[in-house]
Amino acid sequence: MSWNILIGGYIKNGDLESARKLFDEMPTRNVATWNAMVAGLTNVGLDEDSLGFFLAMRREGMHPDEFGLGSVFRCCAGLADVVSGRQVHAYVVRCGMDTDMCVGNSLAHMYMRCRRLAEGEAVLHALPSLTVVSFNTTIAGRTQHGDSEGALEYFSMMRGVGLAADVVTFVSVITCCSDLAALAQGQQVHAQVIKSGVDKVVPVITSLVHMYSRCGCLGDSERVYSGYCGSDLFLLSAMISACGFHGQGRKAVELFKQMMNGGAEPNEVTFLALLYACSHSGLKEEGLEFFELMTKTYGLQPSVKHYTCIVDLLGRSGCLDEAEALILSMPVRADGIIWKTLLSACKTQKNFDMAERIAERVIEFDPQDSAPYVLLSNIRATSKRWGDVSELRKNMREKSVRKEPGVSWVELKGQVHQFCTGDKSHPRQGEIIEYLEEMMAKIRQCGYAPDMSMVFHDMEDEEKEVSLTHHSEKLAIAFAFLSLPEGVPIRVMKNLRVCDDCHVAIKLMSQVTGREIVVRDVSRFHHFRDGKCSCRDYW
Repeated sequence: MSWNILIGGYIKNGDLESARKLFDEMPTRNVATWNAMVAGLTNVGLDEDSLGFFLAMRREGMHPDEFGLGSVFRCCAGLADVVSGRQVHAYVVRCGMDTDMCVGNSLAHMYMRCRRLAEGEAVLHALPSLTVVSFNTTIAGRTQHGDSEGALEYFSMMRGVGLAADVVTFVSVITCCSDLAALAQGQQVHAQVIKSGVDKVVPVITSLVHMYSRCGCLGDSERVYSGYCGSDLFLLSAMISACGFHGQGRKAVELFKQMMNGGAEPNEVTFLALLYACSHSGLKEEGLEFFELMTKTYGLQPSVKHYTCIVDLLGRSGCLDEAEALILSMPVRADGIIWKTLLSACKTQKNFDMAERIAERVIEFDPQDSAPYVLLSNIRATSKRWGDVSELRKNMREKSVRKEPGVSWVELKGQVHQFCTGDKSHPRQGEIIEYLEEMMAKIRQCGYAPDMSMVFHDMEDEEKEVSLTHHSEKLAIAFAFLSLPEGVPIRVMKNLRVCDDCHVAIKLMSQVTGREIVVRDVSRFHHFRDGKCSCRDYW
């Protein structure tokens, strides 16, 4: 026991070398000895070493208990090693420990982390009862697999059986609301957080800041953030990111300066949020200064994401050659996203020759990605090169590349209404189209003219205008106008970037109706008020 306690102490203090030396010198070892090494190595992230100790333990004829098995399943989860996990699962079944709560929850977590959701849930359903840990495992697993709606259903089930949510539950559920942009549900969960007394816990506050930001409520993010008296780095990074996502670059810079004055030391995540904020607010000089501060003063190694922000900054400022030179000279390997960022800047700056060259690089990275083809098609359409547009579309058909359809959604009374261009399945479709036609007539009187370059050239002009009118975000906004009370802000989410035509149209809609319209696209938030957008036409 004394030897085991010493080993545990060394491991807890990070002295793995002394722990291993002591382990090797022990005259005899028991299950607790091996458990200490397996659990200790797993806790410090040395999963491969931990798995090696577990296998050595079995070779010596030792039978691990529930604590050792729980540790090895966490180790397999960290390695995403479902093969080893299944082998240990088979051992657990043979030993009759598959109904043990500790083992079962760890096993389910392993399957979830290895993207085997069905197997993980099957393990949990076989347990004699479900605990908070069981529900947390399922909710987190579904959240990580993109099934936010399913995760929220399990949260409701958890409350239905009388189990109280803990911090882990709330963080996962708030993340689900964030992913779905489900503001009403997020507000309800926030109320439960306050009632549970965990509203001052940093991970929960950080999740709430992110959720309100993703739902278009930057003011609520700021209120949640201001209720915290400390200086947590991750929370601050989340608030800086929220400001950047809403085009409030100056606020993000001010927050960063406050952090510096308070003596906190930024990390790579903080700088990424800050550079993103600068790139989405046109703060070129500030962004370049912060990049230099990151690399030279703090000695942090930029990732390709940091370089992408700088390329975006330079590209939006018209420095396309400088942006390309940066990509070619950076020490990390370029990916398709950074080249796609430069391609988008070429479109904005109308440098069509460079766009053709950069598009080839983007397509090399992922020939099935429709984004570079669509960007290139729009660039060629803008310069009325219809023959080249047809050739590009033919090339897409031959490669079976399909453009991702535009989808927008709006939340009403806790229910999400989804709209897709060309889809006529919504029960109020007739009303929506009628209202939308009336709205388009009103904004035409204010100078709106359809941007025909946004649609295929081989349509008649009347068909092109109808196609533009039925873009998913316009349909969602029309539905919101019909459904929400006067004065309530309209909040619409979209899976792609807002097109130029819709951006102009929504600005004019906000002007003729006097309503605030908030649109979240894949890149950022747009707050439309009185005919103007918070992005200042910079997105």
